[in-house]
This record gives sequence, structure tokens and C-alpha cells, in this order.
Amino acid sequence: MALVVLGFLFFQLSPFRELNEATAPIPPHDGFPAYFPILLTHMFFGTVAMITVVLQLWPWLRRNHPKVHRVSGRFYVVSTLISGCLGLIIVPFAPIVGQIGVSMATITWMAVTTMAFVRARQGQFVKHRRLMLYSFAIVMNNVWGLLLGRIGFTMLDVIDLLYIQEGVRWLGWVGNLMLVQWWIYRTEDRQRARTVRNPEVVA
Repeated sequence: MALVVLGFLFFQLSPFRELNEATAPIPPHDGFPAYFPILLTHMFFGTVAMITVVLQLWPWLRRNHPKVHRVSGRFYVVSTLISGCLGLIIVPFAPIVGQIGVSMATITWMAVTTMAFVRARQGQFVKHRRLMLYSFAIVMNNVWGLLLGRIGFTMLDVIDLLYIQEGVRWLGWVGNLMLVQWWIYRTEDRQRARTVRNPEVVA
């Protein structure tokens, strides 16, 4: 997962390496001079979020270095909220097709991440884990979005561009949430089966 995230970030951020608004692949934003610095800040904190969420889900780190897990988790929460809020500011400048999908993903991402932090502070770690998995599913939508978009653009002769743009904004994060929910059910069944075989094990 770390290699996937690093590969995605390198591919996605390379066009912005010169920090030049004139050469960056950005949509028109007439009358909003703050667009580019807001975009760069959004991307910076989004990068921090994608890196730290990988650390959050690393079992060895959680078991052996819980303090690092907690600190990186706080970085993740702060980065999520900043990146999400800035993302909502610039959404109106994106193509109108797909704006609802990306807005829903961003709002849900911030909501489940905030709730995950609250549950951790309350000591409700089972709920914290579940919510963090949801948060992970949504932020990884960026990877799927890029991949699905690339595949869709090779099929313009059979699929209308508007359908591709709309589908990319929904399929990634909704599909990821479905996969994560399946994983949660699967691991819960496995834990329940172990408990039945070994009654002394606390579920």
C-alpha cells in the first residue's frame, strides 16, 4: 500500500513540481486569485493524509510503537480536515459533472475521520478502528479515481465523456466503502469463530 501511495503521489504531483500557475494543469478560475495557493495547500495536506493513513493501518507500528501511531493519527486528522475544507472551496471550479460526487466524498471523509478521533479519545477502539477503515477507504478513492479515469478515457468511442467524469467521482469511494464493509464482516466472523472454538478468548 505504501508503494501504491508513493507511486500515485509522484504521478499526480509531478505536473506541479515547478509551483508555476501558468504551467499547472488547472481549470479556469477567473476572479479568484487565491485558487492556486489554496490548491497547493490542499494538495500538501492531502499528501500528508495519504502517507499517515498508511502508518495508521500498519499493525506492527500500532503494536510496537503506539505513541507513533497516536501522533501520526493526529497529523492525519488535522491534514484531513484542512485538505477537505480547502477542497470544498475549489470544487466549484472543477467541471460541473461530478461535483456532487466529489463533495459527498469529501464531506463523508471529514465526518468519519472526526468521529474516529472522538471514539479513540473515548476509548471506544473497536468503533475507532471501523471508522478509520471507512476514512481509509474514502481517501484511497484518489488512487482509484486516477486509474478509472485513465481507463475510461481509452473508451471514449463507446462511453460518453460525461458518464466517465460522473462515474469516476462515485465508483472509487463507494466501491472502497463496500469492500471495507465486507472486510469488517469477514474479520468479525473470523473472530467470532475463534471465540466459539476457544471460549476463554474474549471477542
